[in-house]
Amino acid sequence: MSGLLYRPDMDEVRERLRTWWDGGEIGRPFLQLTAPREKPVEDIPGLPKPQGWVTHYSTMDFDYRLSNDLRRCINTHYLADAVPAVPPCMGPNSLALYLGSRGVEAPGTVWFEPCIEEPEEFEFAYEPDNFYWDFTLRLTNELLKEGKGKFLLEFPDLIEGLDTLGAMRGTQKLLMDLAERPDWVQRALRRITDLYFRYYDVLYDLMRDEVGGSHFWAWAPGRIAKLQCDISAMISPTMFGEFMVPVLREMCERLSYTLYHWDGPGALGHLDHLLSIPDLDVIQWTPGAGVEDCAHKRWWPLYHRIIEAGKGVFIGFGGLDKLKALQREFGAGLNRFLIRMGAGSLPEAEQIMRAVGA
Repeated sequence: MSGLLYRPDMDEVRERLRTWWDGGEIGRPFLQLTAPREKPVEDIPGLPKPQGWVTHYSTMDFDYRLSNDLRRCINTHYLADAVPAVPPCMGPNSLALYLGSRGVEAPGTVWFEPCIEEPEEFEFAYEPDNFYWDFTLRLTNELLKEGKGKFLLEFPDLIEGLDTLGAMRGTQKLLMDLAERPDWVQRALRRITDLYFRYYDVLYDLMRDEVGGSHFWAWAPGRIAKLQCDISAMISPTMFGEFMVPVLREMCERLSYTLYHWDGPGALGHLDHLLSIPDLDVIQWTPGAGVEDCAHKRWWPLYHRIIEAGKGVFIGFGGLDKLKALQREFGAGLNRFLIRMGAGSLPEAEQIMRAVGA
Protein backbone atom coordinates (compact mmCIF):
# COMPACT_ATOMS: atom_id res chain seq x y z
CA MET A 1 0.00 0.00 0.00
CA SER A 2 1.07 3.59 -0.41
CA GLY A 3 0.01 7.17 0.12
CA LEU A 4 -1.09 9.66 -2.51
CA LEU A 5 0.34 13.06 -3.31
CA TYR A 6 -3.04 14.62 -2.51
CA ARG A 7 -3.59 12.32 0.50
CA PRO A 8 -0.22 11.22 1.94
CA ASP A 9 -1.85 9.25 4.79
CA MET A 10 -3.98 7.15 2.41
CA ASP A 11 -2.83 3.92 4.06
CA GLU A 12 -4.36 5.00 7.38
CA VAL A 13 -7.53 6.16 5.62
CA ARG A 14 -7.89 2.76 3.96
CA GLU A 15 -7.55 0.93 7.26
CA ARG A 16 -10.19 3.09 8.96
CA LEU A 17 -12.63 2.70 6.09
CA ARG A 18 -12.07 -1.04 5.85
CA THR A 19 -13.05 -1.26 9.52
CA TRP A 20 -16.11 0.98 9.05
CA TRP A 21 -17.45 -0.86 6.01
CA ASP A 22 -17.04 -4.22 7.70
CA GLY A 23 -19.15 -3.07 10.65
CA GLY A 24 -16.36 -2.23 13.07
CA GLU A 25 -15.96 0.91 15.13
CA ILE A 26 -13.60 3.74 14.28
CA GLY A 27 -14.89 5.73 17.25
CA ARG A 28 -16.69 8.36 15.18
CA PRO A 29 -18.64 8.79 11.94
CA PHE A 30 -17.12 8.11 8.53
CA LEU A 31 -16.41 11.79 7.74
CA GLN A 32 -15.71 13.02 4.23
CA LEU A 33 -14.41 16.50 4.96
CA THR A 34 -12.88 18.92 2.47
CA ALA A 35 -11.57 22.47 2.65
CA PRO A 36 -10.07 24.82 0.07
CA ARG A 37 -6.30 25.16 -0.18
CA GLU A 38 -4.70 28.60 -0.18
CA LYS A 39 -2.28 27.37 -2.85
CA PRO A 40 -2.67 24.41 -5.22
CA VAL A 41 -0.86 21.28 -4.09
CA GLU A 42 0.92 21.31 -7.46
CA ASP A 43 1.02 23.56 -10.50
CA ILE A 44 -0.92 22.11 -13.43
CA PRO A 45 -1.54 24.82 -16.05
CA GLY A 46 -5.03 24.89 -17.49
CA LEU A 47 -5.90 24.97 -21.17
CA PRO A 48 -8.02 27.65 -22.87
CA LYS A 49 -11.72 26.80 -22.78
CA PRO A 50 -12.93 25.62 -26.20
CA GLN A 51 -15.69 27.59 -27.86
CA GLY A 52 -19.07 26.13 -26.97
CA TRP A 53 -17.94 24.31 -23.81
CA VAL A 54 -20.92 24.18 -21.44
CA THR A 55 -20.49 21.31 -18.95
CA HIS A 56 -17.74 19.48 -17.09
CA TYR A 57 -19.16 16.23 -18.52
CA SER A 58 -18.42 17.38 -22.06
CA THR A 59 -16.96 15.08 -24.71
CA MET A 60 -16.39 17.84 -27.29
CA ASP A 61 -12.66 18.28 -26.59
CA PHE A 62 -10.71 15.37 -25.11
CA ASP A 63 -7.57 17.34 -24.23
CA TYR A 64 -9.50 20.06 -22.41
CA ARG A 65 -11.60 17.51 -20.56
CA LEU A 66 -8.45 15.65 -19.49
CA SER A 67 -6.80 18.90 -18.38
CA ASN A 68 -9.85 19.84 -16.29
CA ASP A 69 -9.97 16.42 -14.65
CA LEU A 70 -6.26 16.48 -13.81
CA ARG A 71 -6.79 19.83 -12.05
CA ARG A 72 -9.91 18.70 -10.18
CA CYS A 73 -8.22 17.91 -6.84
CA ILE A 74 -5.31 20.35 -6.67
CA ASN A 75 -7.13 23.12 -4.79
CA THR A 76 -8.67 20.95 -2.07
CA HIS A 77 -7.59 19.59 1.32
CA TYR A 78 -8.89 16.02 1.80
CA LEU A 79 -9.39 15.52 5.52
CA ALA A 80 -10.67 12.90 7.96
CA ASP A 81 -11.87 10.13 5.57
CA ALA A 82 -12.17 12.10 2.31
CA VAL A 83 -10.34 10.61 -0.66
CA PRO A 84 -9.18 12.52 -3.75
CA ALA A 85 -10.84 10.85 -6.73
CA VAL A 86 -11.64 11.83 -10.30
CA PRO A 87 -14.55 10.33 -12.29
CA PRO A 88 -14.19 9.76 -16.06
CA CYS A 89 -17.95 10.24 -16.25
CA MET A 90 -20.11 11.21 -19.22
CA GLY A 91 -22.98 12.19 -16.93
CA PRO A 92 -25.48 10.50 -14.61
CA ASN A 93 -26.72 7.37 -16.41
CA SER A 94 -23.63 6.72 -18.49
CA LEU A 95 -24.87 3.18 -19.07
CA ALA A 96 -27.75 4.54 -21.17
CA LEU A 97 -25.17 6.26 -23.39
CA TYR A 98 -23.22 3.04 -23.82
CA LEU A 99 -26.43 1.24 -24.81
CA GLY A 100 -27.62 3.70 -27.44
CA SER A 101 -28.81 7.03 -26.04
CA ARG A 102 -27.22 10.28 -27.20
CA GLY A 103 -25.99 12.92 -24.78
CA VAL A 104 -27.21 16.51 -25.15
CA GLU A 105 -24.90 18.98 -23.41
CA ALA A 106 -26.29 22.15 -21.87
CA PRO A 107 -24.84 24.75 -19.46
CA GLY A 108 -23.75 22.85 -16.36
CA THR A 109 -25.56 19.62 -17.19
CA VAL A 110 -26.28 16.91 -19.74
CA TRP A 111 -29.35 14.86 -20.55
CA PHE A 112 -29.89 11.82 -22.73
CA GLU A 113 -32.21 11.38 -25.66
CA PRO A 114 -34.38 8.23 -25.60
CA CYS A 115 -33.37 5.58 -28.13
CA ILE A 116 -36.09 2.89 -27.79
CA GLU A 117 -39.00 3.55 -30.15
CA GLU A 118 -40.20 -0.04 -30.74
CA PRO A 119 -39.66 -1.96 -27.49
CA GLU A 120 -39.96 -5.47 -28.86
CA GLU A 121 -37.52 -4.75 -31.67
CA PHE A 122 -34.79 -3.06 -29.62
CA GLU A 123 -31.67 -5.10 -28.92
CA PHE A 124 -29.79 -4.47 -25.68
CA ALA A 125 -26.18 -5.26 -26.57
CA TYR A 126 -22.61 -4.53 -25.60
CA GLU A 127 -21.16 -2.19 -28.22
CA PRO A 128 -17.36 -2.05 -27.94
CA ASP A 129 -17.14 0.73 -30.54
CA ASN A 130 -19.73 3.01 -28.90
CA PHE A 131 -18.40 6.59 -28.89
CA TYR A 132 -19.14 7.22 -25.19
CA TRP A 133 -17.67 3.92 -24.04
CA ASP A 134 -14.54 4.56 -26.10
CA PHE A 135 -14.29 8.07 -24.62
CA THR A 136 -14.64 6.66 -21.10
CA LEU A 137 -11.88 4.11 -21.66
CA ARG A 138 -9.53 6.67 -23.26
CA LEU A 139 -10.11 9.13 -20.43
CA THR A 140 -9.74 6.42 -17.79
CA ASN A 141 -6.42 5.25 -19.17
CA GLU A 142 -5.04 8.80 -19.46
CA LEU A 143 -6.14 9.66 -15.91
CA LEU A 144 -4.57 6.47 -14.60
CA LYS A 145 -1.30 7.37 -16.31
CA GLU A 146 -1.19 11.08 -15.45
CA GLY A 147 -2.74 10.74 -12.00
CA LYS A 148 -0.73 7.77 -10.76
CA GLY A 149 0.29 8.33 -7.15
CA LYS A 150 -1.83 11.48 -6.91
CA PHE A 151 -5.50 10.48 -6.78
CA LEU A 152 -7.83 7.53 -7.32
CA LEU A 153 -10.40 7.10 -10.06
CA GLU A 154 -14.11 7.10 -9.28
CA PHE A 155 -16.51 4.96 -11.25
CA PRO A 156 -18.62 6.73 -13.87
CA ASP A 157 -22.22 7.17 -12.74
CA LEU A 158 -23.49 4.13 -14.64
CA ILE A 159 -26.96 3.80 -13.04
CA GLU A 160 -29.11 0.72 -13.59
CA GLY A 161 -32.59 -0.75 -13.59
CA LEU A 162 -35.65 1.40 -14.18
CA ASP A 163 -33.70 4.69 -14.30
CA THR A 164 -31.54 3.42 -17.15
CA LEU A 165 -34.56 2.00 -18.95
CA GLY A 166 -36.40 5.30 -18.39
CA ALA A 167 -33.54 7.26 -19.94
CA MET A 168 -33.52 4.96 -22.97
CA ARG A 169 -37.28 4.68 -23.42
CA GLY A 170 -38.49 8.02 -22.02
CA THR A 171 -40.01 8.30 -18.55
CA GLN A 172 -43.65 8.73 -19.61
CA LYS A 173 -43.49 5.82 -22.05
CA LEU A 174 -41.84 3.59 -19.46
CA LEU A 175 -44.56 4.37 -16.92
CA MET A 176 -47.11 3.19 -19.50
CA ASP A 177 -44.97 0.13 -20.26
CA LEU A 178 -45.03 -0.91 -16.60
CA ALA A 179 -48.79 -1.31 -16.92
CA GLU A 180 -49.14 -2.35 -20.56
CA ARG A 181 -46.07 -4.51 -21.26
CA PRO A 182 -44.68 -5.60 -17.88
CA ASP A 183 -43.08 -8.75 -19.35
CA TRP A 184 -41.01 -6.63 -21.74
CA VAL A 185 -39.94 -4.39 -18.86
CA GLN A 186 -38.76 -7.43 -16.89
CA ARG A 187 -36.81 -8.76 -19.87
CA ALA A 188 -35.25 -5.34 -20.44
CA LEU A 189 -34.24 -5.09 -16.79
CA ARG A 190 -32.60 -8.52 -17.04
CA ARG A 191 -30.49 -7.39 -20.00
CA ILE A 192 -29.62 -4.05 -18.39
CA THR A 193 -28.37 -5.79 -15.24
CA ASP A 194 -26.22 -8.21 -17.23
CA LEU A 195 -24.78 -5.39 -19.33
CA TYR A 196 -24.19 -3.20 -16.29
CA PHE A 197 -21.74 -5.77 -14.99
CA ARG A 198 -20.17 -6.24 -18.44
CA TYR A 199 -19.12 -2.58 -18.26
CA TYR A 200 -18.56 -2.43 -14.50
CA ASP A 201 -16.16 -5.38 -14.50
CA VAL A 202 -13.96 -3.75 -17.15
CA LEU A 203 -13.89 -0.49 -15.20
CA TYR A 204 -13.19 -2.19 -11.89
CA ASP A 205 -10.23 -4.07 -13.32
CA LEU A 206 -8.84 -0.76 -14.58
CA MET A 207 -9.61 1.44 -11.58
CA ARG A 208 -9.11 -0.70 -8.49
CA ASP A 209 -6.21 0.36 -6.31
CA GLU A 210 -3.36 -1.81 -5.07
CA VAL A 211 -5.49 -3.36 -2.32
CA GLY A 212 -8.45 -4.00 -4.61
CA GLY A 213 -10.41 -1.05 -3.29
CA SER A 214 -12.59 1.18 -5.44
CA HIS A 215 -14.44 4.48 -5.20
CA PHE A 216 -17.88 5.90 -5.83
CA TRP A 217 -18.64 8.86 -3.56
CA ALA A 218 -16.71 6.89 -0.93
CA TRP A 219 -13.77 4.50 -0.88
CA ALA A 220 -14.42 0.87 0.05
CA PRO A 221 -12.04 -2.11 0.21
CA GLY A 222 -13.59 -3.92 -2.75
CA ARG A 223 -16.24 -3.59 -5.45
CA ILE A 224 -18.40 -0.58 -4.57
CA ALA A 225 -21.30 0.96 -6.45
CA LYS A 226 -24.02 3.52 -5.95
CA LEU A 227 -27.49 2.18 -6.80
CA GLN A 228 -30.69 4.16 -7.29
CA CYS A 229 -34.20 4.35 -8.64
CA ASP A 230 -35.30 7.97 -8.91
CA ILE A 231 -38.30 6.94 -11.00
CA SER A 232 -39.57 5.20 -7.85
CA ALA A 233 -41.09 8.55 -6.81
CA MET A 234 -43.62 7.98 -9.61
CA ILE A 235 -44.64 4.40 -8.80
CA SER A 236 -46.26 2.58 -5.90
CA PRO A 237 -44.38 0.47 -3.32
CA THR A 238 -46.05 -2.60 -4.84
CA MET A 239 -44.69 -1.80 -8.29
CA PHE A 240 -41.28 -0.91 -6.84
CA GLY A 241 -41.23 -4.28 -5.13
CA GLU A 242 -42.21 -6.11 -8.31
CA PHE A 243 -39.84 -4.48 -10.76
CA MET A 244 -36.94 -2.90 -8.90
CA VAL A 245 -36.34 -4.77 -5.66
CA PRO A 246 -35.24 -7.97 -7.46
CA VAL A 247 -32.75 -5.91 -9.48
CA LEU A 248 -31.36 -4.29 -6.35
CA ARG A 249 -31.12 -7.60 -4.49
CA GLU A 250 -29.15 -9.19 -7.29
CA MET A 251 -26.86 -6.23 -7.74
CA CYS A 252 -26.13 -6.02 -4.02
CA GLU A 253 -25.26 -9.72 -4.04
CA ARG A 254 -22.84 -9.21 -6.94
CA LEU A 255 -21.09 -6.23 -5.36
CA SER A 256 -19.03 -6.08 -2.18
CA TYR A 257 -20.21 -2.69 -0.87
CA THR A 258 -23.28 -0.70 -1.86
CA LEU A 259 -24.77 2.76 -1.43
CA TYR A 260 -28.40 3.46 -2.35
CA HIS A 261 -29.22 6.99 -3.51
CA TRP A 262 -32.69 7.56 -2.00
CA ASP A 263 -33.99 10.72 -3.63
CA GLY A 264 -36.85 12.95 -2.60
CA PRO A 265 -40.03 12.80 -0.50
CA GLY A 266 -41.83 10.93 -3.27
CA ALA A 267 -39.59 7.93 -2.61
CA LEU A 268 -40.23 7.76 1.15
CA GLY A 269 -42.81 4.99 0.80
CA HIS A 270 -40.16 2.53 -0.38
CA LEU A 271 -38.07 2.44 2.80
CA ASP A 272 -39.45 -0.92 3.98
CA HIS A 273 -38.37 -2.48 0.69
CA LEU A 274 -34.89 -0.97 0.95
CA LEU A 275 -34.43 -2.16 4.52
CA SER A 276 -35.42 -5.68 3.45
CA ILE A 277 -32.44 -6.03 1.09
CA PRO A 278 -29.85 -7.93 3.16
CA ASP A 279 -26.74 -6.89 1.24
CA LEU A 280 -27.56 -3.19 0.90
CA ASP A 281 -25.02 -1.47 3.15
CA VAL A 282 -25.73 2.27 3.20
CA ILE A 283 -28.71 4.48 2.30
CA GLN A 284 -28.00 8.02 1.17
CA TRP A 285 -30.93 10.33 1.85
CA THR A 286 -31.31 13.30 -0.52
CA PRO A 287 -34.41 15.36 0.38
CA GLY A 288 -34.51 17.29 -2.90
CA ALA A 289 -35.20 20.95 -3.57
CA GLY A 290 -37.60 23.01 -1.51
CA VAL A 291 -37.59 20.91 1.68
CA GLU A 292 -35.47 20.74 4.83
CA ASP A 293 -31.84 19.68 4.38
CA CYS A 294 -30.39 16.30 5.38
CA ALA A 295 -29.47 17.36 8.91
CA HIS A 296 -33.00 18.54 9.82
CA LYS A 297 -34.78 16.73 12.63
CA ARG A 298 -37.68 15.95 10.28
CA TRP A 299 -35.55 13.13 8.85
CA TRP A 300 -34.16 11.79 12.14
CA PRO A 301 -36.80 9.05 12.55
CA LEU A 302 -35.80 7.71 9.12
CA TYR A 303 -32.16 7.57 10.17
CA HIS A 304 -33.05 5.72 13.38
CA ARG A 305 -34.94 3.11 11.35
CA ILE A 306 -32.03 2.66 8.93
CA ILE A 307 -29.50 2.22 11.74
CA GLU A 308 -31.79 -0.15 13.66
CA ALA A 309 -31.98 -2.26 10.49
CA GLY A 310 -28.20 -2.63 10.56
CA LYS A 311 -27.43 -0.26 7.70
CA GLY A 312 -25.44 2.96 7.46
CA VAL A 313 -26.78 6.44 6.74
CA PHE A 314 -25.09 8.74 4.21
CA ILE A 315 -25.92 12.46 4.33
CA GLY A 316 -24.24 15.69 3.36
CA PHE A 317 -24.71 19.13 4.90
CA GLY A 318 -22.82 22.18 6.13
CA GLY A 319 -22.45 23.66 9.60
CA LEU A 320 -20.85 22.55 12.86
CA ASP A 321 -24.05 23.34 14.75
CA LYS A 322 -25.97 20.78 12.69
CA LEU A 323 -23.29 18.18 13.31
CA LYS A 324 -23.51 18.76 17.07
CA ALA A 325 -27.31 18.45 16.97
CA LEU A 326 -26.94 15.05 15.28
CA GLN A 327 -24.41 14.02 17.93
CA ARG A 328 -26.90 14.85 20.68
CA GLU A 329 -29.69 12.93 18.97
CA PHE A 330 -27.82 9.79 17.89
CA GLY A 331 -24.97 9.47 20.38
CA ALA A 332 -22.90 6.40 19.56
CA GLY A 333 -25.30 5.68 16.68
CA LEU A 334 -23.68 8.53 14.79
CA ASN A 335 -20.75 6.17 14.24
CA ARG A 336 -22.85 4.39 11.57
CA PHE A 337 -23.19 7.61 9.58
CA LEU A 338 -21.22 8.55 6.50
CA ILE A 339 -21.20 12.35 6.60
CA ARG A 340 -20.02 14.61 3.79
CA MET A 341 -19.11 18.19 4.74
CA GLY A 342 -17.26 21.01 3.06
CA ALA A 343 -15.58 23.59 5.29
CA GLY A 344 -14.91 27.14 4.19
CA SER A 345 -11.37 27.09 5.52
CA LEU A 346 -8.82 24.79 7.10
CA PRO A 347 -9.40 26.24 10.63
CA GLU A 348 -13.14 25.57 10.24
CA ALA A 349 -12.39 22.02 9.12
CA GLU A 350 -10.18 21.50 12.16
CA GLN A 351 -13.08 22.56 14.40
CA ILE A 352 -15.31 19.97 12.74
CA MET A 353 -12.69 17.25 13.17
CA ARG A 354 -12.23 18.08 16.84
CA ALA A 355 -15.99 17.87 17.35
CA VAL A 356 -16.06 14.22 16.21
CA GLY A 357 -12.61 13.21 17.43
CA ALA A 358 -11.04 12.88 13.99
